[in-house]
Amino acid sequence: MIQLNVNGKAASVDAEPDMPLLWALREDLQLTGTKFGCGMALCGACTVHLDGQPVRSCSTPLSAAVGKKVTTIEGVGASKTGRAVQAAWVKLDVPQCGYCQSGQVMSACALLARKKSPSDADIDAAMSGNICRCGTYQQVRAAIHDASALLKKGA
Repeated sequence: MIQLNVNGKAASVDAEPDMPLLWALREDLQLTGTKFGCGMALCGACTVHLDGQPVRSCSTPLSAAVGKKVTTIEGVGASKTGRAVQAAWVKLDVPQCGYCQSGQVMSACALLARKKSPSDADIDAAMSGNICRCGTYQQVRAAIHDASALLKKGA
Protein backbone atom coordinates (compact mmCIF):
# COMPACT_ATOMS: atom_id res chain seq x y z
CA MET A 1 0.00 0.00 0.00
CA ILE A 2 1.40 3.36 -1.04
CA GLN A 3 0.44 6.41 1.00
CA LEU A 4 -0.03 9.73 -0.79
CA ASN A 5 -1.15 13.27 -0.01
CA VAL A 6 -3.48 14.26 -2.85
CA ASN A 7 -5.21 17.63 -2.83
CA GLY A 8 -4.54 17.97 0.89
CA LYS A 9 -6.01 14.59 1.83
CA ALA A 10 -4.40 11.29 2.73
CA ALA A 11 -4.88 8.62 0.09
CA SER A 12 -3.81 4.99 -0.13
CA VAL A 13 -3.11 3.21 -3.38
CA ASP A 14 -2.58 -0.53 -3.69
CA ALA A 15 -0.19 -0.50 -6.63
CA GLU A 16 3.39 -1.09 -7.67
CA PRO A 17 5.78 1.81 -6.97
CA ASP A 18 6.72 2.10 -10.66
CA MET A 19 3.12 2.52 -11.79
CA PRO A 20 2.62 5.95 -13.40
CA LEU A 21 1.08 8.47 -11.03
CA LEU A 22 -1.51 9.26 -13.71
CA TRP A 23 -3.09 5.81 -13.44
CA ALA A 24 -3.22 5.91 -9.67
CA LEU A 25 -4.97 9.29 -9.82
CA ARG A 26 -7.44 8.33 -12.54
CA GLU A 27 -8.13 4.67 -11.86
CA ASP A 28 -7.56 4.18 -8.14
CA LEU A 29 -8.52 7.60 -6.77
CA GLN A 30 -11.12 8.46 -9.47
CA LEU A 31 -9.59 11.90 -10.08
CA THR A 32 -10.25 11.92 -13.80
CA GLY A 33 -9.60 15.60 -14.48
CA THR A 34 -5.96 14.76 -15.19
CA LYS A 35 -5.93 13.50 -18.76
CA PHE A 36 -3.94 10.86 -20.61
CA GLY A 37 -2.59 12.40 -23.79
CA CYS A 38 0.55 10.89 -25.25
CA GLY A 39 1.91 8.70 -22.45
CA MET A 40 5.44 9.96 -23.15
CA ALA A 41 5.49 13.29 -21.23
CA LEU A 42 5.37 15.28 -24.47
CA CYS A 43 1.91 16.87 -24.56
CA GLY A 44 1.32 18.11 -21.00
CA ALA A 45 -2.29 16.93 -20.70
CA CYS A 46 -1.37 14.91 -17.60
CA THR A 47 0.34 17.76 -15.72
CA VAL A 48 -0.06 17.78 -11.94
CA HIS A 49 1.97 19.43 -9.20
CA LEU A 50 4.38 17.67 -6.86
CA ASP A 51 5.19 20.08 -4.04
CA GLY A 52 4.11 22.91 -6.32
CA GLN A 53 6.24 21.91 -9.30
CA PRO A 54 4.57 20.84 -12.54
CA VAL A 55 5.31 17.23 -13.53
CA ARG A 56 3.97 14.91 -16.19
CA SER A 57 2.08 12.27 -14.28
CA CYS A 58 2.16 9.79 -17.19
CA SER A 59 5.91 9.37 -16.71
CA THR A 60 6.22 10.03 -12.99
CA PRO A 61 6.33 6.82 -10.97
CA LEU A 62 4.00 6.56 -8.02
CA SER A 63 7.03 6.20 -5.75
CA ALA A 64 8.18 9.73 -6.68
CA ALA A 65 5.01 11.16 -5.11
CA VAL A 66 5.49 9.52 -1.71
CA GLY A 67 6.09 12.15 0.97
CA LYS A 68 5.14 14.99 -1.39
CA LYS A 69 2.00 17.03 -1.88
CA VAL A 70 0.22 16.04 -5.09
CA THR A 71 -2.16 18.64 -6.50
CA THR A 72 -4.45 17.82 -9.39
CA ILE A 73 -6.88 19.97 -11.36
CA GLU A 74 -9.56 18.95 -8.85
CA GLY A 75 -7.55 20.56 -6.02
CA VAL A 76 -5.83 23.51 -7.66
CA GLY A 77 -8.76 25.82 -6.90
CA ALA A 78 -7.96 25.61 -3.19
CA SER A 79 -5.17 28.14 -3.75
CA LYS A 80 -5.56 31.83 -4.53
CA THR A 81 -3.49 31.36 -7.69
CA GLY A 82 -5.58 28.39 -8.79
CA ARG A 83 -8.82 30.31 -8.31
CA ALA A 84 -7.46 33.29 -10.27
CA VAL A 85 -6.34 31.08 -13.16
CA GLN A 86 -9.63 29.20 -13.26
CA ALA A 87 -11.59 32.47 -13.19
CA ALA A 88 -9.50 33.87 -16.06
CA TRP A 89 -9.99 30.67 -18.07
CA VAL A 90 -13.76 30.99 -17.70
CA LYS A 91 -13.84 34.76 -18.26
CA LEU A 92 -11.87 34.49 -21.50
CA ASP A 93 -13.54 31.25 -22.60
CA VAL A 94 -10.16 29.61 -23.23
CA PRO A 95 -11.09 25.97 -23.95
CA GLN A 96 -12.35 24.73 -27.24
CA CYS A 97 -12.39 20.94 -27.02
CA GLY A 98 -10.96 21.24 -23.51
CA TYR A 99 -8.92 18.05 -23.45
CA CYS A 100 -5.58 19.74 -22.76
CA GLN A 101 -6.95 22.39 -20.45
CA SER A 102 -6.36 20.73 -17.08
CA GLY A 103 -2.68 20.44 -17.96
CA GLN A 104 -2.65 24.01 -19.27
CA VAL A 105 -4.20 25.30 -16.03
CA MET A 106 -1.74 23.35 -13.89
CA SER A 107 1.25 24.73 -15.81
CA ALA A 108 -0.17 28.27 -15.67
CA CYS A 109 -0.66 28.01 -11.89
CA ALA A 110 2.93 26.82 -11.41
CA LEU A 111 4.18 29.76 -13.49
CA LEU A 112 2.17 32.35 -11.56
CA ALA A 113 3.17 30.84 -8.22
CA ARG A 114 6.82 31.55 -9.02
CA LYS A 115 6.46 34.68 -11.18
CA LYS A 116 3.59 37.03 -10.40
CA SER A 117 4.02 39.23 -13.50
CA PRO A 118 5.21 37.01 -16.33
CA SER A 119 6.13 38.43 -19.72
CA ASP A 120 4.90 36.87 -22.94
CA ALA A 121 8.30 35.16 -23.23
CA ASP A 122 7.97 33.78 -19.68
CA ILE A 123 4.51 32.44 -20.51
CA ASP A 124 5.63 30.92 -23.79
CA ALA A 125 8.56 29.20 -22.05
CA ALA A 126 6.46 27.89 -19.15
CA MET A 127 3.68 26.67 -21.41
CA SER A 128 5.87 25.23 -24.18
CA GLY A 129 5.36 21.67 -22.92
CA ASN A 130 1.59 21.90 -23.22
CA ILE A 131 0.18 21.10 -26.63
CA CYS A 132 -3.27 22.28 -27.68
CA ARG A 133 -4.65 20.70 -30.85
CA CYS A 134 -7.24 23.47 -31.08
CA GLY A 135 -4.59 26.19 -31.03
CA THR A 136 -5.83 28.22 -28.05
CA TYR A 137 -2.33 29.51 -27.29
CA GLN A 138 -3.28 33.21 -27.61
CA GLN A 139 -6.25 32.73 -25.29
CA VAL A 140 -4.05 30.85 -22.81
CA ARG A 141 -1.52 33.70 -22.80
CA ALA A 142 -4.29 36.29 -22.35
CA ALA A 143 -5.82 34.29 -19.49
CA ILE A 144 -2.47 34.06 -17.71
CA HIS A 145 -2.07 37.84 -17.98
CA ASP A 146 -5.64 38.24 -16.70
CA ALA A 147 -4.99 35.91 -13.76
CA SER A 148 -1.80 37.85 -12.99
CA ALA A 149 -3.80 41.07 -12.88
CA LEU A 150 -6.40 39.44 -10.60
CA LEU A 151 -3.65 38.31 -8.24
CA LYS A 152 -2.11 41.80 -8.16
CA LYS A 153 -5.52 43.21 -7.15
CA GLY A 154 -5.64 40.71 -4.32
CA ALA A 155 -8.59 38.80 -5.75
